Amino acid sequence: MSRLERLIPALSWLKVYTRSDMQTDMMASLIVTIMLIPQSLAYAMLAGLPPAVGLYASILPLIAYALFGSSRTLAVGPVAVVSMMTGTVALGFAAPGSAEYLAVVILLATISGLFLIALGLFKLGFLANLLSHPVISGFISASAILIALGQIKHILGISASGHNLLEMVESLYAQLPNLNWATVILGLISIAAIHLLRKYLNPLLQALGLSKHQAQLASKAGPVLVVICTTLVVMLFSLDQIGVKIVGAVPSGLPPIALPPIDLQLARELLPAAMLISIVGFVESVSVAQSFAAKRRQSIDPNQELVGLGAANLSSAISGGFPVTGGFSRSVVSFDAGARTPMTGVFTALLILVTLSFLTGAFYFLPKAVLAATIIVAVVQLIDFKGFLNVWRYSKQDAYALIATFFMVLLVGVEAGIITGVGLSLLLFLWHASHPHIAVVGRVPGTEHFRNVQRFQVETKPSVITVRIDESLFFANARVLEDRITHLVASHTGIEHVVLMCTAVNMIDASALESLEMINDRLKSAGIKLHLTEVKGPVMDKLKGTELFSHLTGKIYLTQNQAYEALCPERTAEA
Repeated sequence: MSRLERLIPALSWLKVYTRSDMQTDMMASLIVTIMLIPQSLAYAMLAGLPPAVGLYASILPLIAYALFGSSRTLAVGPVAVVSMMTGTVALGFAAPGSAEYLAVVILLATISGLFLIALGLFKLGFLANLLSHPVISGFISASAILIALGQIKHILGISASGHNLLEMVESLYAQLPNLNWATVILGLISIAAIHLLRKYLNPLLQALGLSKHQAQLASKAGPVLVVICTTLVVMLFSLDQIGVKIVGAVPSGLPPIALPPIDLQLARELLPAAMLISIVGFVESVSVAQSFAAKRRQSIDPNQELVGLGAANLSSAISGGFPVTGGFSRSVVSFDAGARTPMTGVFTALLILVTLSFLTGAFYFLPKAVLAATIIVAVVQLIDFKGFLNVWRYSKQDAYALIATFFMVLLVGVEAGIITGVGLSLLLFLWHASHPHIAVVGRVPGTEHFRNVQRFQVETKPSVITVRIDESLFFANARVLEDRITHLVASHTGIEHVVLMCTAVNMIDASALESLEMINDRLKSAGIKLHLTEVKGPVMDKLKGTELFSHLTGKIYLTQNQAYEALCPERTAEA
């Protein structure tokens, strides 16, 4: 692959693109578009923006990602969590519906795009790993609850606000006397219909004779059917005249394509939030992309994904959109529809452009309550109580990080939740690393394998004690090893040799090197030799030329068994 193809992955798959691929991608794009249009309208509303902005964010970003992204299946566009984060951030700077609010959102997309591209160009995709899976799970579950709760006002036909659980509940409760019953009925029916169609339409279509694959694809259009039916009901019965809020006039065509003006002072204030939005979006996107790539035995490049998503966000900004990322539900539909290449995204963008140019009048009577119902049904599935129980059974410490993230997002806010989750993940990592598993080992009789004396019946020698540390050695755990060896020597009489088995040691930093030198000196003063075994090549390269290497009282053996044979030539005892 040439350097240009690595920079623009589309050049690679376009060289082998066939007519058959085009036909399949066009059919997949039609199915994705049917699902994407109501989603885009709904997520724009979730971000506090006019519905048309959701469509703006679903055209150029798809084309940009097709050019620069590395996934063949990922579908990019507005998603629930990123849309909510965008709206939450923008509310702190301007009033929804104002020109200033839209400017803040566009600037967020611009900063996110630049930040993602910078991460990709400098190969910094690993930074996203600071968000552990339990933290992501807690964040997404809490965000889903906030998103669903934030849409209740549209179901009830009232005005409410709030940035966290308590504020939202208080605001909703205060507005209950003003609810609109026509909106309530329409919203509840929509939620029930979307849920039932999602659950039963697939088996019903299969019972009617459709293949399993055809039924799965057709069932994805359930929300679209609800949107069409409720729009017709509102129009025919003039429900907008009795307080049912509708989308209203949607401007035709794209807004002027232009570089957004950048207010440096505002950009500095938005930078932390934009970074969080970018990282959350990237983690969600790359997880989805890797999942589908594995199913087709393809591969993705996380750093190129950063560039692709960054280009998508910049494209959204110059077309008047808001931050976007790869979406799970759309990618599932695209995958199931048989999309072979990112050209599916290009065709989808063209279909949405046609919709914006000629079909915006069809959205006029679309009730906002139905868009809210679409969001609620979609995000409720993101609440992962089963995942929490699994984490709780396996690791209480990871579960505490999940719980802390969950409640910080609910009770304080999204940014506080993410910062808490990342902070706890790093603290837990340091705690684990600073409390390494250290075992005294012996040889399994009749083999060359060495195992923990507390778990296996093994051969040992009273004059030799072998210690295995199952962690790299660095400043946080070096003193722990030092103390453990001191304790073992003090509690075992007759020791002549201490063997440090370095099977799991991938790195020794300067602090750990000083501790090893200290251990060597202390053992030397007690007449005991220190030996090293199983030292990996890169670690050995670092040790050569050090005081430890030149003054080691014992030897460095290639394998633990060699050291055992050399130091224990006579008959051994069973532990």
